[in-house]
Amino acid sequence: MPSVFESSANAIPITFASKATWHAIRDTLPSPARQFADANGFVAKPGKCLTLPASDGSIAQVLFGLEDETHKAPDPFRPGALPGLLPPGVYRFANAPHDIRLATLAFALGCYRFGRYRKNEAPDVRLVPPDGVDAADITRMADAAALARDLINTPSNDMGPAELAESARELATRFGADFNCITGDALEQGFPLIHAVGMASPRAPRLIDISWGDPAHPKVTLVGKGVCFDTGGLDLKPSSGMLIMKKDMGGAANVMALAQMVMDAKLKVRLHVLIPAVENAVAGNAFRPLDVFRSRKGITVEIGNTDAEGRLVLADALALADEEKPDLLVDLGTLTGAARVALGPALPPFYTNDEILAGEVAAHAKGENDPLWRMPLWPAYDAWLDSKTADINNAPSGGFAGSIICALFLQRFVEHATSWLHVDIYGWTPSAKPGRPEGGECQAARAIYKLLSQRYA
Repeated sequence: MPSVFESSANAIPITFASKATWHAIRDTLPSPARQFADANGFVAKPGKCLTLPASDGSIAQVLFGLEDETHKAPDPFRPGALPGLLPPGVYRFANAPHDIRLATLAFALGCYRFGRYRKNEAPDVRLVPPDGVDAADITRMADAAALARDLINTPSNDMGPAELAESARELATRFGADFNCITGDALEQGFPLIHAVGMASPRAPRLIDISWGDPAHPKVTLVGKGVCFDTGGLDLKPSSGMLIMKKDMGGAANVMALAQMVMDAKLKVRLHVLIPAVENAVAGNAFRPLDVFRSRKGITVEIGNTDAEGRLVLADALALADEEKPDLLVDLGTLTGAARVALGPALPPFYTNDEILAGEVAAHAKGENDPLWRMPLWPAYDAWLDSKTADINNAPSGGFAGSIICALFLQRFVEHATSWLHVDIYGWTPSAKPGRPEGGECQAARAIYKLLSQRYA
C-alpha cells in the first residue's frame, strides 16, 4: 500500500471537535467560517465532517466530530473515516484527538481499498505525520494490515493452497528468509492430519515453512490456519455457512502480516512460520466422520465432525513447532462459531496458561485498539475430548463451550514450548467501521507485534 505520509508546509489542518469542545472551537473561527459551519448545521457529532472554504475557494480547514472524553465507549479509530470523506490533498492534525497515535494509524488503515477485480482506487489523501508519532512503525502496521486484508479478500479460485504458498514465498524472498513447502508423500507421512483434511481436493495440501533471523536469538514460532476454502467436508455446511469461507485462511493471512512486521522491524528473534494450507473439499476420498488418524505427535484422533478441520491442520503444525521447544508459540485461526456467539466478530478470544503473557497480551490489545479477550483453558472440560476408539475426538458431541474445547484440543499438541498463545479470530469485518472496511480484517497481529517489539526490540 502506498505511504499515506507526506511532509508539506501547506497541509490543510484538520480540527477535531466534540460536543463539549465545539463552542470554544467555533468561537476561534473567522466570522465567514463560523457562519458557514452554522449554515451547514455542524454540531460536532461523532464522524461528521465539514470542509471550510477559504476566501479564494480553496479548503481552509476541516472540522471533524469525535465523541466527548467522557463518552463510555469512544472509538479511537474514528479518524479512520477521514480518508473516505476528504477531497484529494495533504492534511495535518491541527489539534490532538483522543489518542493521536491511534488516530494516525486509523487514518492509514482507512486508506485501504481492495481493487484486484474492479477499479477501486485508494483515496488520494496524505497526512503530515504528527510530532512524536513513529510514522515508520505506523506504515509498517498499515502495510501488514493491507497484506492480510488482500489475502483474505481474494476469492478462493485465486487463493488456493498453491497461491497462498506463493504469497508466502514472495514474503520470504522480500526479507531474505528461508522458504520450504512440504507436499505429497512427505506431507502424508509426516503430517497425517493436514493431509487427511486436504486430500479430497484436486488442489494439493501443503505445509508452508518460513525461517528468518539469527538462530542464537529467542525462538518465536507462528502457526496460522490456512484453510483456503471450507465446505465443511462430508459434514457439509449450508450455503449460508459457506458464503464467506474464502476467509477461512484468515489465520494464515494474519500470521503472514505479523511475520512481515517482525521482519521489517528487524526484531531480535529467530522467527519460524508454519502454515498448513488446504482446501476442505467433498469427494469420494474425503475423510469421514468416525475415521481415525494418527497425528504427527502420535496421538490418534477420531473425527467427530469433518467441519472441525481447522484444529486438525493446526494440530500437526503445532506438533512440529513444539518439537523445536520455542520460547513463544503462537497460533491464529478462524476456528469456531462458538467464539463469535460468545464475543462477536470484533473481539477474538485468546487462551494461554502463562499469566505474564496473558497480562501483556491484554495490555497491548487495549493499547493498539486490537481487541482481544482472555478465555479459560478450563481443565474440567478436557475429559469431553475423550473418544471410545481413539485417544481424542476432534469435535465431541454437545454444543457447550465450543471455543474452549477447540483450545483444549490444540493444547494436547503443545508440550515443550515455554509459552503458548492461541487466538480464535474471525478475520472479517461484517459492516464497515472507521479504519475497518467491510471484508477481510487484520486481527490480533498488531497486538502481538507490539508484544514482541517490547520483548525483543
